[in-house]
Formats: sequence, C-alpha cells, structure tokens
Amino acid sequence: MADTWRLHDLLSRGVRSPAVRVLTVMVALASAALGYWLVAPNGVAYPRGVYGMATGASGGVYEKYGHLLRPKVDQDLPGVQLRLDPSAGGPDNLARIASGRDDFGIATADAVAHYRGADAGELRAMGRLYDDYVQLVVPTASTIRTVADLRGKRVAIGQVNSGVALIASRIFRVSGLDPANGDLTAVSLGINEAPMQLSQGRIDAFFWSGGIPTSGVANLTDTFHVRLVPLGTLATALDTLASQEDPEARNSQIYRSSTMPASAYQNTVPDRAVSTIAVANLMVTRADVPLGLVQRVTAAMIDSRDSIGKQVHSAQLVDIRSAIYTDPLPLAEGARRYYVSAKP
Repeated sequence: MADTWRLHDLLSRGVRSPAVRVLTVMVALASAALGYWLVAPNGVAYPRGVYGMATGASGGVYEKYGHLLRPKVDQDLPGVQLRLDPSAGGPDNLARIASGRDDFGIATADAVAHYRGADAGELRAMGRLYDDYVQLVVPTASTIRTVADLRGKRVAIGQVNSGVALIASRIFRVSGLDPANGDLTAVSLGINEAPMQLSQGRIDAFFWSGGIPTSGVANLTDTFHVRLVPLGTLATALDTLASQEDPEARNSQIYRSSTMPASAYQNTVPDRAVSTIAVANLMVTRADVPLGLVQRVTAAMIDSRDSIGKQVHSAQLVDIRSAIYTDPLPLAEGARRYYVSAKP
C-alpha cells in the first residue's frame, strides 16, 4: 500500500511540473490538429471546415454550377462545407478569392487576364471548365441586326464588375460605339433583371456571357419571343484588343469565334444556330488554400462532370486532358497532383 501511495504522489507532482504541463498542452494541440485534418480513402489529407465559393448573379450559370457542385463536395469531402456566396460575376469572384473572402470561384479567361488586384499573383487555376458564349438578346421584332444597330438604344451590359460588362465594353469599342459620347445608353443590369426589363420594353437589348442554356434567358423565351444577334465576326478584333490591353493575354487566345446551336434555347425566333464569341471559364483558387483540399475539390469537380452536365449542358465538355490548359493562370499545385494521379 505504501508503494502505491508513493507512485500516486510522484504522478501528482509530475502533473504539477511545468515540463509535464507543456507536454500535455502539446499532446492536446496535436490531437486537435489530427481532428482538424481528415484523410480521404485515397490517402490525400485535407482540412475540415467551411470554405467559400464565389458564384455569380442569380439566374446565371455560375450560380447553378455552384449549387450542383456542392453536393459532390459534401459527399466526397466529409467535414468540408462549401459556402456559396453570390457575386457580380467573374471579376468580382477574382477579387473575392484574391482577398481571402472566398477560396474558390469561376471566372472567364479574359477577366483573369484583365484583373489588376494587388494580390493577382496569388491566383491559381484548378482547371478549364466550359466555354461562355456571348449572347446579345433582342425582341424578335427588333430592328437590331448587328452591333452597329445598337446606336441610340438602351442596352443592358451586366452588373458593375461583371465579366459581361467587360466584354460588352470591348464589343462597343471594336464596333466604334462609345456610351460616354451618347452613342447608346448602357444600363448596368444583370441576368436576374435584364430579361424582364426587355420583355417590358424598358431596354432594347441585353448582353449576357454564360454557358448554355442560361436559365435567365431560357425562362424569358418561355413567355416572350426573342432573337440572338450574331457576333462571331468580332472575335478576331476582340482578341487583338485583349492582347493590347492585357500583358497576360498576349500568349493566349482569349476570344474566338464559335456557334451556338439552335438547341441552345428552344423558343428563339427564328430557331437557328447563331455565330458568336466564346471565351473559356476557369475554376480559380488561391495559392495558400491547402494543397490537399484543392486536390480533392479538383477531383470532385472532374468527377461531377456528367451530373452537372445534365443541367449545364456545356459542362459535359469538361475533359481531364483539356482541363490542364488554364492560361493565363498557372495550375494550382493541388490540382496538378490530381491530374498526375488521374492521368489516363
């Protein structure tokens, strides 16, 4: 019994000693850290927690993509919650990610090349997703047949700090139109407001840049006859302008001519394919976002291609072989590790 009490006394004094207390705290912190990090079945560790994804305007494809990606992240990354944060669009998404307000988001290649934020060098890409198509929407009976016909009209160009506003301003410039000189009235309306304004006759046209179909446009065509104005002939001039304005665009093709199929929107009149401008979308993150988290979210992004593609048709084109071409942004290290591990 005396030996038992002697052992108890030694242990009690040990717990009160500074060295043992420090060791106890270190063990507790290590245990907390192990609880903070989770190891996926493939051995890639990632930190649990809430991480923000900047989406976009209500009714746009960025918003829909975020809502479709989140269940896959919930399923594949236990302990991670993807918070979806509305935004004005691509340029706003880049600012939110670079500043640390969000960790992920989508932006077009032209918005990336044009971004001038102080932390622009911290931005990284996780993959090339799908193409945005520039859409100039007018009533079917409108006399607007070309961009030049916008002279004297009221035209919605997207929200302030949106990718739509960037490309609309460039389209005006290469077409010899200047809203500042009164050539037309530019109205800052996004896809959540512009369709109704068009149907009510408060604007004459609106620009939108997004994947197809975009619900904001598709919903409009259910009740109002519209037409898409061809824009494809402006692609070369736009790409030249981008390379002149943005050093990051000089070694990349930012804009290119493409065709929106007749099936993009069922009720446009006439219902036929339209030549337009396409620009790639990139999934963007930041250099200091944990490597394992980026790797696992990249995997979720690629693995969810088919499920997302059922509702965002252009997302069906996401391909692991083309996803690595993320100019003008460097590929994030976590994303690179995923593509190497998943290489066909």
